[in-house]
Amino acid sequence: MCKTLLGLLFFSASFAMAQTPRLVIVDQDGSGPGGSNQMAMMVLLQSPQARVLGITMVSGNAWEPEEVQHTLRMLELIHRTDVPVVPGAVFPLVRNREETLLWEKRYGTVPWLGAWGDAAKHSGSSPWHEPMVVPKLAEGEPTTKPLAEDAAHFLVRQVRAHPHQVTVYAAGPLTNIALAIAIDPEFAALTQGIVIMGGSLNPVSTEAEFTTDPRHEFNFWFDPEAAHIVLRAHWPRIDLTTVDISIKAMFTEAMLKEIASSPNPAAQYIAHYSEDRYFLWDELAAAAWLDPKIITGERQLYLDVDLSRGATYGDTLAWTADNKPELDLQLVHAQIDLDLPRFTKLFVELMRRPAKAAQ
Repeated sequence: MCKTLLGLLFFSASFAMAQTPRLVIVDQDGSGPGGSNQMAMMVLLQSPQARVLGITMVSGNAWEPEEVQHTLRMLELIHRTDVPVVPGAVFPLVRNREETLLWEKRYGTVPWLGAWGDAAKHSGSSPWHEPMVVPKLAEGEPTTKPLAEDAAHFLVRQVRAHPHQVTVYAAGPLTNIALAIAIDPEFAALTQGIVIMGGSLNPVSTEAEFTTDPRHEFNFWFDPEAAHIVLRAHWPRIDLTTVDISIKAMFTEAMLKEIASSPNPAAQYIAHYSEDRYFLWDELAAAAWLDPKIITGERQLYLDVDLSRGATYGDTLAWTADNKPELDLQLVHAQIDLDLPRFTKLFVELMRRPAKAAQ
């Protein structure tokens, strides 16, 4: 065989590998319509680099049953109903609303309670409603249905079907992931790794949520036991988008205007339903997985979560290799700085793209 033909075959094989989408399962607390949760899922759904095997839902910013409906409707509106939505954990492993409200009386209130919100007591939280109640959706009711399987078993099944090929993208409380680990002790090791939006180290911020409690972060705080289990599992790699870096990436009016000028379905969904101009917490985690060059600074640390049930219950714990305790802790790539123009460009471009063909 001539050298030219060998070269062409090698180039063709390399090009095909480069074009093969990376497999990912999205685990998200999908409050909506619009907003950071929905837009973060759309980053991966819109990217030609990613093949989303499914979206597993978990309570966090809102209750899981409501999130399922918002996410089904989002997929309809952006023409991606080929992606299954899988119901997940409605409640954290241990923490509950009643104990948390009592905890606040002793240790002080937190600015954001998510699904446990009470508008009368927390002006920044969502109005309270019962977990299984799904209020009328502003964007219209979905006609599609969720998968008849629970999130934890779906996660295990997909990872077992594609060993060492699937990345788990976890941008809400980590309850579903912890349950998958409990079902299958080899689950974490059989993935390519996990991308987490969670944890806080020392953010430079005037936000009330972080100025007096810099180690507090909602996803870890909402289900500390789940975060503890996930951070201790033996993943091939753990990438963590911390509060420290998230607060450097704001969704601006200029970004919204540029996105809204596109006639494509994802852009129009954002134009109609993304009213908040706030930090792009989850979107940054997704974009950095697609393009690691977005991250310009990280700390390699050993992390855990405080389970003491006292004032710091749910706070992020961190050590270096020199001072970590003699426990089976895992190395975490904690992101702390970014190339903001690079991230902004990628995010806007993805949101403006035409609907991606079903995979």
